[in-house]
Amino acid sequence: MANKNIRTLSSRKELDDNLFENIADLTHKNASNEEFKDLAHRFLIDDSVVFGTASFYDFTRKENRNKKVHVCSGTACMVAKTQNKLQKNLNNHFKEDEIGHAACIGRCHTNNAFMYDGNTYSANSEEELKKILSTKKYQKNNYTIGCNTTPILTSKIKNVVKFYALAEKLKNNPTKVIEEVKISNLRGRGGAGFPFWFKLDAVIKETNTQKYIVCNADEGDPGAYSDMYLMEHQPHKVLFGMYMAGLIVGANTGVLYIRAEYPDSIRIISKAIYELKEKELIGDFRFKIISGQGSYVCGEETALLNSIEGLRPEVRVRPPYPAQYGLFGKPTVLSNVETFANIHWILENGGTEYAKLGTKQSTGTKLVSLDSFFNKPGMYEIEMGTDLHTIFYEYGNGFKEDIKAFQIGGPLGGIVPMHKIGELTLDFESLNTNGFLLGHASFVSIPENFSMIEFLEHLMQFTADESCGKCYPCRIGSFRGMEMLQKAQNSDYKINRQLFDDLLETLEIGSLCALGGGVPLPIKNALQYFKEELQQFFTSN
Repeated sequence: MANKNIRTLSSRKELDDNLFENIADLTHKNASNEEFKDLAHRFLIDDSVVFGTASFYDFTRKENRNKKVHVCSGTACMVAKTQNKLQKNLNNHFKEDEIGHAACIGRCHTNNAFMYDGNTYSANSEEELKKILSTKKYQKNNYTIGCNTTPILTSKIKNVVKFYALAEKLKNNPTKVIEEVKISNLRGRGGAGFPFWFKLDAVIKETNTQKYIVCNADEGDPGAYSDMYLMEHQPHKVLFGMYMAGLIVGANTGVLYIRAEYPDSIRIISKAIYELKEKELIGDFRFKIISGQGSYVCGEETALLNSIEGLRPEVRVRPPYPAQYGLFGKPTVLSNVETFANIHWILENGGTEYAKLGTKQSTGTKLVSLDSFFNKPGMYEIEMGTDLHTIFYEYGNGFKEDIKAFQIGGPLGGIVPMHKIGELTLDFESLNTNGFLLGHASFVSIPENFSMIEFLEHLMQFTADESCGKCYPCRIGSFRGMEMLQKAQNSDYKINRQLFDDLLETLEIGSLCALGGGVPLPIKNALQYFKEELQQFFTSN
C-alpha cells in the first residue's frame, strides 16, 4: 500500500521531473542529507524513500560516489582473466578508493574493459592504458557484425523519412498491426519468449486514457551486447517499434530505460530522437530516456517500473501485470530492445514472411553475442533453428583455446558442455527441452583451465550482489550458497550435497523473480555435466 501511495504521488510530477533522476542528480553532485530531505518534501514522500533508493544502486551508493574509474566485473571478462592485470595497471594511476567495479559494460568481445570519464574502453596493455588516460580519446567499440539469413535487424536504413512513413500508413488500423504481429509469432527477445502481440492487445483493451510504452534497455546479462548493438547501430528500428506500439494502443509517451554502463547507447539514441523531432516524423509522441544507475535486477520488468518511479527496484507481486497496472499505475506495453526492433520488418513484409524464418514456435532471427574466446567474436544475426555447431565454427570460426563449456543467455542461462552442441539448435524449444535457456543468446566460453567451482561461486555471488532483497529465498539463499562454495575452495570443508540441493530448490520455488529463481538452472547443469570435476567439493549424496 505504501508503494502504491508513493507511486500516486510520483505520478503527479511529469517524467521530466521524475523522482529517480532527481535522486541520481543529487548523488552525483554529492548533495547533503538536507538536500535529499528537501527533495522528499517536494515530492510529499517520507525521507526514507529517497535515502532507500539512493543507497540501492551501484552508482548512487554513498561509498561509490567518488570513484573515478570502474573495472568491468562481467562474466566474460572474468573467465578471460584480464581484469586483475587491468586493475593492477590502474593502481599505478589512481588511488585504491578511486577505483570501483561495474557490471558487464558490453566489451565481451575484447575484455580488459573499464569505464572512465563517461566512456568505456578496453586497454590490452599498460602502454594503451596510459594513452587512454592521458588523451581521453574516444575509443569506438568495434566488433564483427554478420548475418546468416534475411537481414531483419542488421540491414541498413537508407532513408529515415521513408522508414517512418509506414507508421503513418498503419496508425489508424490497429487491428491489422496486431494481426500481422500475431501471425509472425514474434516472441519477446529478452529471455522469457512471451508473445508480443498479446501485450499489445491487452493494453489496447484497457480504457485508461493515460498509457505508456516502456523499452527495457537495461541489458545486464554478462556476455550480452545485442541490445547495445541495436541502440548504437540501429536506433531507428528500436524507436519505430516503440512509436508504432504507441500509435495503436493510444500511448503518447515512450520511455527507454538504458543502463548507465552503455554511455554510447544513451548518446546515439538521444541523437536519433532529436532527428525525429527535427524532421517532424512522430507528431506529439515523445520519447524519454532514463539512465539506469547500476542494478541488474532492473532488467526484471516490474523492478524496472519501480526504478523509474523512484522506488527501490524491488520486484512487484503479479498479478496485476504491467499491461493493466504498469508505469505510475497506468497500462503499459513493456518489452525489450530487440523485440521492438523487429516490428518494422514484420509490418513492411508481413507476418507470414517473418514466420517463414526459423521454426514453427521460434520464428524469425536472433542476435547472438560471441565472446573473445571465439576466433571471430562479434554480433551475428542468426535464423532461429540454426544448430550451434554452425554458429560456433562457421560464424565464430572456432575457438582460440580449448573450451569445456559455455554459458548461454547470461548468468541465469544454462551451462552447456561442448559435447552437446551437435544436439542443440538456436531456439526456445531445443534449449528448454534439454534443460537450458536461450535468454539473450549470449555465449560466454568457459575454458578448460577455468575451475567450474569458481564459476559457480561467481554465479551465486552475482545473485547475492544483485538481489533486490525483497524475498528471503533470493536474498539469504544466494548468500548462503556463495558462502558454501567459497568455503569449499579454501578449506577441507565439503558441501553437504543434500543441503545444497535443498537450497537450490528453495531458490527455484520460493523466489519472486527469475534472478533467485533462475540461478539454480546453470548450477544444476554444472553438477550434472561436470560431476567428476566437482565431486571433490561435495559430500556423497
